Amino acid sequence: GSAAPGPVPEGLIRLYSMRFCPFAQSTRLVLRAKGIRHEIVNINTKNKPDWFFEKNPYGLVPVLETSKGQLIYESPITCEYLDEAFPGRKLMPSDPYERAFQRMLLEHFSKITSIVSKALKGGGDLTALKEEIAEKFGKLEEILSQRNTVFYGGDSTSLIDYIIWPWFERLEAFQLTDVLSHTPKLQHWMKAMRKDPAVKDTITDPQTLRHFLHLYLKNSPEACDYGL
Repeated sequence: GSAAPGPVPEGLIRLYSMRFCPFAQSTRLVLRAKGIRHEIVNINTKNKPDWFFEKNPYGLVPVLETSKGQLIYESPITCEYLDEAFPGRKLMPSDPYERAFQRMLLEHFSKITSIVSKALKGGGDLTALKEEIAEKFGKLEEILSQRNTVFYGGDSTSLIDYIIWPWFERLEAFQLTDVLSHTPKLQHWMKAMRKDPAVKDTITDPQTLRHFLHLYLKNSPEACDYGL
């Protein structure tokens, strides 16, 4: 494998990422949204270098490393850390209930990601999986209806919007958009998210995502570098 990178320069934060990983994309979205000076080291998750396990014992991206050598991992934790540690627009609300609401929503959403992953991998009965995703999306639709806002955090994007977005970006690439047929508010949220500068900055075209997944599911070590 490659040699470990040196210390993080002062005034920068480093993100260990993978170009197509939705969990790492959430962290990249927050870095962009807050305008944080950063550098990215992409990890080949099909052929991880040994040194990477010193950054995260689980060997998973995303991982943040500070110039002091501090390491932060687990996608939602990296996002919250960036919001708290850096100046600029706060993406987490200051109100304790609203903060709790965002964490509850994330807890609900984390149950959806495993079903979407299964559908992307083509595992199991796709019709049943789509029904399950549509049912869970129905709950997300209800929340937007009750709150009567465009975004989950209100009238502008907040942390939770960025954390969940990457999974919605992948629906189109893998012909799963019909799960949204009964959720007009969710469709409206997706349209609004696509106009967000950070989202525009990190978006991957559907064809590239499809090619990546095809290689990834074949366990190809070339998958993570697709299109470079």
